[in-house]
Amino acid sequence: MGNLANKITILRIMLIPVFMAFLLSRLPLGDWLAVAVFVVAALTDSVDGYIARKHNQITVFGQFFDPLADKLLISAALITLVGQGRLSAWLAMIIITREFAVSGLRFFAWTNGKVVPASSLGKIKTVSQVLAIIFWILKPAIVSTIAADIVMGAAVTITIVSGVDYYIKIRPNLETAVSSSRKE
Repeated sequence: MGNLANKITILRIMLIPVFMAFLLSRLPLGDWLAVAVFVVAALTDSVDGYIARKHNQITVFGQFFDPLADKLLISAALITLVGQGRLSAWLAMIIITREFAVSGLRFFAWTNGKVVPASSLGKIKTVSQVLAIIFWILKPAIVSTIAADIVMGAAVTITIVSGVDYYIKIRPNLETAVSSSRKE
């Protein structure tokens, strides 16, 4: 757990309450500070992955906690925005449900000896979610409501499509596991 890549993942998790504190604060620049912390946290996702691959520091801890940290960051942002009445709960639930459904599918595959790596569509999904959250936080200060709606709509669409893509990739493993459990 002590390698640099894993420490960066832990830092991302530790930045979540800092981000939320700024987002929930009534500070004059609270939203800007929240966005700054959110961007730093989001960027650490690329940094820890790059370091892990470059220095051969890929660990079971990192394989589990890196995607979990992403889901926690995105979920915390969405839940906080819903709690503030700034975002509709149904939008947040689509994204959060997909995140944890895919995690469940990946965990299921892992327990059956299969690894379902992050796809390029999954990476695009993450970038779209990060952009949508930034736009939503800064709406209407510098981002128009229409632009924020468009970016959020794109993020939700990509989120759904990438979730279906993961399901299609893992479906043969699901069918094999279900049929073998019926035989027992």
